[in-house]
Amino acid sequence: MLAVYLIRDAFGGVMRYYTSIYHVDALWYLPDALAVLCVGQFIMHCIVRNKSILASLVLLQIMLSLALGYMMLGTANALFSSFKMMLPVFVGFCFCDSNLGSYKKLLWVVAATFYLSLVGVFLTKFFVMPWVGFKYESFGAVREAGRLWWAFSDQQRLMGFAADNTMAAFFILISFVMTSIRKSTFWCILFGSIAIHAIRLTTSKTTMIVLGLYLMLLLIVRMLPERARFPTVRAIALWSFVAILVPFFLILFASGVAAVPHTVLFSILDRINNSWQLPFVYLSQLMPVGIFTGCGAGCFNYPQKLFSPLSPYWVPVDNFYIGTYLMFGLPFAAFMVMVIRSTFAVTDVYKLSLIFVVNLFTITVLNYGPATGLLIIALSFSGVFSRRLSRVTRGDTPGVVQQRLVHVGVSGSRIPEFGSQLPRPAQ
Repeated sequence: MLAVYLIRDAFGGVMRYYTSIYHVDALWYLPDALAVLCVGQFIMHCIVRNKSILASLVLLQIMLSLALGYMMLGTANALFSSFKMMLPVFVGFCFCDSNLGSYKKLLWVVAATFYLSLVGVFLTKFFVMPWVGFKYESFGAVREAGRLWWAFSDQQRLMGFAADNTMAAFFILISFVMTSIRKSTFWCILFGSIAIHAIRLTTSKTTMIVLGLYLMLLLIVRMLPERARFPTVRAIALWSFVAILVPFFLILFASGVAAVPHTVLFSILDRINNSWQLPFVYLSQLMPVGIFTGCGAGCFNYPQKLFSPLSPYWVPVDNFYIGTYLMFGLPFAAFMVMVIRSTFAVTDVYKLSLIFVVNLFTITVLNYGPATGLLIIALSFSGVFSRRLSRVTRGDTPGVVQQRLVHVGVSGSRIPEFGSQLPRPAQ
């Protein structure tokens, strides 16, 4: 399912254009239809087999939030859109006991996506693709594929094969991270530099900064002794959760500073003054209790923008954690405490690398669309439902073993250029 979503969304501009002109629009929703099966898989694997109490609570919370969102947004289209929006979460959560390194075919698809995404961005620099500016209908709402212009010039933001420039950059970032882990240092430097240049052409500053930081830390980690590499990667992943607090510090120190158009700081100041604060102002007017309970799945997200009478109150919430808190309230905050706690027990270097990347990327991006963005976040956090952690939570694991979940020192499979001192996958 991850591969199906990845192929559809990474080439979203192409897919939307050709499914529309050939009148097979239903094919676009095929991954979502298949993802419904993953809800059942999540129930069977995480709730029934792993006996995860948290998984049961998360499923219940999502169902309640869908109902609350329907009452808030007021239309069946908004409810259906919200339900479809949440399906990738279950796909990602199903990886709770999986080691991504064991999915060879999936990693091949990811690598192919990386190379093709680079080619797409460079092609759109020299050729005008037919899907740029193409308008299509989704549940009665008209949407447009990536006709965006950079604030500093008349140059169009390049979108490659994706549906917009931010997602083109996102897929280059994510596919590079997942591919780089098993590649040589020379490959990482060469293609990392090419990827940074391609992302610069999309004008996605956040993605370019995150990729630059990831590449720098990857090189530092590989210079360490083998036994220190994995603990360092896990420490970096854990410290990346501090990024959750960044918007609050920026609001504290820069709120009210005027955002001057066509300047370097305009984007971040606009987020500080509007994107991160106005939704709470509107929420206090529409549903005061929502500050604690959330206003339901889909509120202050694209279901509200496209399918609700409350669309005049919609504000682009350019931060994943703020946007998700608005929908789910304090239960989401409690869930994130459990996610951070579970990261101490994660033994998959792919998931740890993705945690670092998504935590930094989502500081200025909501990342609920396209679906693969949310799927990658759910996959990164899926260890919170793992069999080992569920046993610890229920008290089924002896104290000595509990300690080993945090301080792993068992040799496992070797990852080239990373080191042999990796834990075995969870049993």
